[in-house]
Amino acid sequence: MAPPDHTPGAKPPGQSDSATRPVRVTVPALQAMAHEGRRIAMLTCYDASLAAQCDAAGVDALLVGDSLGMVIQGHTSTLPVTVADVVYHTRCVARGSQRALIIADMPFGSYQASPEVAYAASVEALQAGAQMVKLEGGAWLAPTIEFLVRRSVPVCGHIGLTPQSVHAFGGYRVQGKSDAAADAVIADARALGEAGCGLIVVECVPRLLTPRLESAAGVPVIGIGAGPECAGQVLVIYDALGITPGKPARFVRDFMKDAGSVGAALAGYVGAVRDRSFPGPQHCF
Repeated sequence: MAPPDHTPGAKPPGQSDSATRPVRVTVPALQAMAHEGRRIAMLTCYDASLAAQCDAAGVDALLVGDSLGMVIQGHTSTLPVTVADVVYHTRCVARGSQRALIIADMPFGSYQASPEVAYAASVEALQAGAQMVKLEGGAWLAPTIEFLVRRSVPVCGHIGLTPQSVHAFGGYRVQGKSDAAADAVIADARALGEAGCGLIVVECVPRLLTPRLESAAGVPVIGIGAGPECAGQVLVIYDALGITPGKPARFVRDFMKDAGSVGAALAGYVGAVRDRSFPGPQHCF
């Protein structure tokens, strides 16, 4: 019998030669994926069991989101979440995941006061097992991002609809709809990219704005309600599994609906992001 074909080929991020020793996905690996036109699949995650399921499904990055305040703790916004909450859930996710990049959300009040305050919170998150932290805000955050990056803290930005600003926005509203508002979001993307962000999450902006954001940022843009043109997509995992109470947001798709298991639903999400069938026109603004 002829030996199996071992012709060298490109491996997805996180795949190693030993099935028992996966390689952790890195920010440069995700940037390389985006450069090659391969879509990045990200999900929020808050516990070890779902982290392991996400790894098995091929999810590239896990965001320990402050969304845990709503979907786990039952609050009406993300504002009550503390650094201690994020650190606890980051530890849980880190224990369950061996492959995906782990990104920890910096909660409200943990980074706005000064770069030094942001650094102290980021150190806690990285020591808990994260490889990157995420901060919400636009150009005003550039000095803080530069401060963190110079101190070896990888940063993911978050622009557009930033849920920690819900009271300032007057609700969860699509951002960048007018010409002036669109220009402001683009300026934010450029400022964050120049400050050193390795990735930028863009939430709830018109689909037509996405190509301009990608160009301005210079780094992979991960969309949530921002159209399929983004370098990748992220959803709250409970939304993707159809278990969040109430009416889902427009950008949400229930992948559990036609799946026989959680694992199949998560693999379905990854596949739909990869082949660009999600998000569809019905999920965009």
